[in-house]
Amino acid sequence: MERWKAIERVPAPAIIPSYGPLTGMRVLLTGSIVAAPFAASMLADYGAEVIHVERPGVGDPYRGQSPVITTGNGNGEFVLAEADTPEADKISAAWIQEARNKLSLTLELNMRIPEIKEIFLSLIKNCDVWMENMVWVEKLGITDEMLFEVNPKLVIAHLSGFGRPQFGGVPEECDRPSYDPVGQAEGGWMYINGFPEPSPPGYGASFINDYISAVFCANGVMMGYINAQKTGQGQVVDVAQIECMSKCLNDTFVNYFTLGRVKERAGNRVPVFQPANLYKTKDGYVYIGAFGPFVYKRALRTMDIDVEKYPHDKAGASREALDSKLGRELDSDIAKWMRSRTSEECLATLRTKKVPCGIPRTARDLAHSEHYQRRGNFVQYEDQTLGKTVTAFGFVPKMSHTPPLVWRGSPRLGQDTDMILRKIAGYSKAEIEMFKGRGFVDPMLN
Repeated sequence: MERWKAIERVPAPAIIPSYGPLTGMRVLLTGSIVAAPFAASMLADYGAEVIHVERPGVGDPYRGQSPVITTGNGNGEFVLAEADTPEADKISAAWIQEARNKLSLTLELNMRIPEIKEIFLSLIKNCDVWMENMVWVEKLGITDEMLFEVNPKLVIAHLSGFGRPQFGGVPEECDRPSYDPVGQAEGGWMYINGFPEPSPPGYGASFINDYISAVFCANGVMMGYINAQKTGQGQVVDVAQIECMSKCLNDTFVNYFTLGRVKERAGNRVPVFQPANLYKTKDGYVYIGAFGPFVYKRALRTMDIDVEKYPHDKAGASREALDSKLGRELDSDIAKWMRSRTSEECLATLRTKKVPCGIPRTARDLAHSEHYQRRGNFVQYEDQTLGKTVTAFGFVPKMSHTPPLVWRGSPRLGQDTDMILRKIAGYSKAEIEMFKGRGFVDPMLN
């Protein structure tokens, strides 16, 4: 008899504290770098018990993304780690931010090894969600059908560059590897960002494709989870990076299908209304956005620009108006007004009349922002690798009755392996000891 059939499901949470609206949900994550782990991080911040499966001796490569930090310089200060700094004494800034609230389980995922298959299926039986972005899971011996046999209520989330062939598409395309910039390029996002030719398309920094894909993934998981709780039936959620990018292109496809128009790059300008651009000031930049006739008039009057000279429909309401002689003159007048003032002066004046505007802020600016401080946007917790308190960005969204929580900082590799196997998968201490030294669950390999 297969072991997973005999064990009883252990309710969540079994290891973490109860908090947030997702308490009672358990997620098994077999993913790395950004997209799937961030989707799981969002659920973990709000109470889900997330088990992050990492390869023994390797771990999630996210742990090593530059910059990598250490405190092993004798005075306890954070410094950049050297190449020869021991792995146990250094960790990436990205890992500190994104891996909090998770449990780290080191487990090889070769289902052809009977002991490993039993461990994995025992965990699947105890989880509500399995989330992965490894793409070629069948090569490991993992199939959706096998997992639904173990747990019919399971929500399976596959996050890949081009989607799973089970949901359609060209098989050779589905089989392509991908990273964030590839998804931006192939999904249409990159083409419309940046400045017009001869400038090249623009890459959206900080892995925006991965983060957007993660948000879609978390949303799909929650829809599948709610349905499974009501009906007892799980399902597969298929998230393709390229489609997440395409979904966020506003009117791009309707423009093409109705007018035959391919949207082109416009730089920092919104090409269909103004004022909507990034303008140079005496000491920096200010972005102003004023959509619609009422805000348009308010903005122009605040900048002492003649509204009668520049009627909204003739100078600010459409692509044609912006590209007209009058529209270009208006843009020039706005730019002149901005250049004569500092960024803060522009902001202060425009704010008096409720004109939407903003200064491109740095991390330093936001770290010292009174608004961010009073919103509680920064949290402190102890990183488990460095054993030191760190400050990181907090939570989005805010919740009035079931607030999120950081119950623990980002884990060391395999920190929770024994406890997960014992408390959730139901293995005895003796059984766990028998796994060790064989490359199955050891954090560090010999």
